[in-house]
Amino acid sequence: MTTSTARVLALLEILQGGGLRTVPDLAARLGVDERTVRRYVGHLLELGVPVDSVRGRYGGYRLAPGYRMPPLMLTDEEALAVVLGLLAGRRAGLVTTSMAAGESATAKLLRVLPAVLRRRLDALLDTADFTARSRTTTAPETEVLLELAEAALHRRPVAIAYTDRKGRASDRTVLPYGLVAHAGRWYLTGANPADGEVRTFRLDRITGLRVESGSFDVPADFEPAATVLDSLASTPWTHDVAVRIRGGVPHIRAHLPPGIATLSAPADAADDGWVQVRIRAERLEWIPAVLAAVDRPFVVERPAALRDLVRALARRLDAYAAADDVPN
Repeated sequence: MTTSTARVLALLEILQGGGLRTVPDLAARLGVDERTVRRYVGHLLELGVPVDSVRGRYGGYRLAPGYRMPPLMLTDEEALAVVLGLLAGRRAGLVTTSMAAGESATAKLLRVLPAVLRRRLDALLDTADFTARSRTTTAPETEVLLELAEAALHRRPVAIAYTDRKGRASDRTVLPYGLVAHAGRWYLTGANPADGEVRTFRLDRITGLRVESGSFDVPADFEPAATVLDSLASTPWTHDVAVRIRGGVPHIRAHLPPGIATLSAPADAADDGWVQVRIRAERLEWIPAVLAAVDRPFVVERPAALRDLVRALARRLDAYAAADDVPN
């Protein structure tokens, strides 16, 4: 969907909210000039949407009285797929701008479904629960995500204003190879046109964006998701943690997924059955609890501060288990 098409649909959504909307107000909400608003109204009229033009000092546009969108004709399976997709996106923290956007989209979808199907989906939303915890993250601006998607699709360079994790601001030019959603965040992976070095950027840290002229080719063997995971796992954090765990890789991965830890066979062949785990972290306090959850023999190689935290957790757990007084 092009940006102009999306804005025409956004204009229709605003007008369906009811009331008279002035041209300056519509221009501000859509992020365009007043002339463009009038052109978008013309597109709606061509599509058969009855938009009334009210002249005068307090004039503007409104939908003709009695106009409503027709019921959205989806099968039960199609409607279920759409609603669950919106719900999953909200819980994963991937809905852009705010969590309210996903809730609003779900409500609008339910309003235009046939009454019987709407009641059944309402029942599902009211009774369903989830074992995975809902993520709350800083979502990127919708326009940034969509502009980058178009640039990546058409292979156009982009100039971005970026603030890194240490708060340092910079201006960069990037060849956008792909967008990746991971652990509740959106990432851009692409190359520096000057030296070809591949970098990864968090979209919520992009504060400005401009699509440049020109084009580029993406390497045939490039894998955006794998690149992002490798980048996250090798980020130079404050602590470089090395732990050996005796257990199967699938079991360890269930607690330490890619992007958090890298797993490899130990250098010493005598350590058969052990897995080398590397974690880069800003804080160590969360790691002892994860190691306890893995519930396999482990050896902390570094840093020494992590051993102290593991011992402190063991003492607390032992004290909790030995307590005589249990509250009712």
